Amino acid sequence: MNLARPQREPTAGAPTEPKAGDRGSRRRGEALTSAIGRATLEELARTSFEELSFDKIATAAGTGKAALYRRWSTPAELVLAALTDPATGFGDVPAAPHTGSLRADLITLLTRFARGLEEPRGRALRPLIAHRHRHPELFEHVHRLVIRPHLEVLLTVLRQAAERGQAAPEHVTERVAALGPRMIILESWEHDHVDPREVEALVDEVLLPLLRPRR
Repeated sequence: MNLARPQREPTAGAPTEPKAGDRGSRRRGEALTSAIGRATLEELARTSFEELSFDKIATAAGTGKAALYRRWSTPAELVLAALTDPATGFGDVPAAPHTGSLRADLITLLTRFARGLEEPRGRALRPLIAHRHRHPELFEHVHRLVIRPHLEVLLTVLRQAAERGQAAPEHVTERVAALGPRMIILESWEHDHVDPREVEALVDEVLLPLLRPRR
């Protein structure tokens, strides 16, 4: 389906409206790749992976399909590229904070995660997680390349807290580390926004009591 607006006949001396393909043709390299990546994640967040197509992405990015086919063979390859690109996705894994306080470290990381879920890159994860059983191979790559590296940062924070005596070493597990992000995701899905007070409540009422060393 062509979503472009019908062009009116230009009057003499009036500037003509550039076509989508003309806009895309003036971009090259990283600028074009970033535009395609953003369009991919926005389209995925708006619909679903089943509805994703090179036609829709090219239209949204203001370029032609040929620019996509030259770089990627399938929409799945394009989704992974967009999610792992530092310019559009989660390519740069944040370093673990070193505040000296487990509470402050957890609030910093989970707040950053909550804000990311409100961006196109975060909203694009929703259909991939919710329908992971339909595309298990794609989700496996997303988990390995996107989710797992961020989980490792949380594990690092918990291990450092255990070394300082602020967390019980036996509770520093992947299951415990994943608990915070999972609850943030549920809150985001229910309300489309995570209030900072919810992050603090999650840390104070759930995570810290669970991690607290036994005296």
